[in-house]
Amino acid sequence: MHIPDGYLSPSTCAVLYAGAAPFWYTALRRVRRMLSTRLVPYLSIFSAFSFVVMMFNLPLPGGTTGHAVGVAVATIVLGPWASILAISVALFIQAVFFGDGGITALGANCFNMAIVGSCVAWAVFKLTSGGPNSLPRRKVIAAAIAGYTAINAAALCAAIEFGIQPMLFHDANGTPLYAPYPLSVALPAMMIGHLTIAGGAEAVLSGGVLAYLLRSESPLVAHLQRQDGQVAGMRPLWVALCLLLLATPLGVLAAGSAWGEWSARDLGDTHARQQIAAQSLNHALPTQVPSGLERLSSVWTSPFPQYAPTFVRSASFGYLLSAMFGVGLILGVWLLVRALLARRGHE
Repeated sequence: MHIPDGYLSPSTCAVLYAGAAPFWYTALRRVRRMLSTRLVPYLSIFSAFSFVVMMFNLPLPGGTTGHAVGVAVATIVLGPWASILAISVALFIQAVFFGDGGITALGANCFNMAIVGSCVAWAVFKLTSGGPNSLPRRKVIAAAIAGYTAINAAALCAAIEFGIQPMLFHDANGTPLYAPYPLSVALPAMMIGHLTIAGGAEAVLSGGVLAYLLRSESPLVAHLQRQDGQVAGMRPLWVALCLLLLATPLGVLAAGSAWGEWSARDLGDTHARQQIAAQSLNHALPTQVPSGLERLSSVWTSPFPQYAPTFVRSASFGYLLSAMFGVGLILGVWLLVRALLARRGHE
């Protein structure tokens, strides 16, 4: 679901950046206003949690892969505005340092997963949880439904963005300039895997994490601050994050790439083209690599592409190091944000 550089036209990317900007602006204002409630540590841990969760690739029908996002549980615990920021920071670190999602498409990826995902998860949970006095079991089920709905809403947005590219952007001969497959292919190819495996994984993750927090009687699920003003409820999340970090090498076991995340080289390779066609309802690719896709695909070269540091021979160990480095970067970003917000608050 991480759209790479070159799959969306520059104008599409600009529209989606513009669509995301008001949500980012409002979310930042809300976070600044809630600085006194010690929200930033929770933002950092949920950003890190989402980052690590997205590294667990799952095999999907058709030979592609997918992943959970962790957006629903972030929304349920932090609220939608804080969740938008938490997931956006995770996506930013993935794009810049690991090439997971494009720089030009960062606005689109944040719009789909962070913004649409958070808003849908919040609405569904509010509609199904029965309010604060409902039984914990109902809250857990509502979290699972919210997670399933949110990730599929995000996937639907990405599928539409892919699918409209050939219709809107093509050369004089009708050859697509960016994403090569129309809506008739993009929608089922994206949604089948998410309506089944990836959506199920997000549902289990969302319900499971909320059940864990409820069972541990974490104050996180009731409020974000003790009456003495100290941060509370962090230990269960740190334990879960550390366990996930240790398990990240399992993320390399799923073979294949996510649908719509093929490189320009793949689109020009005969064997890879056959695999892509098989993953796309047996619809062949255009004979030429889309020129716009090929041009934009190299707009940014990440330091550690595919979470594979060149100085590490073991793919599993390199994946683990990348996860640890990514989590460290995310915590650093939020420490910087907290310092800047605190400084502005004293001005």
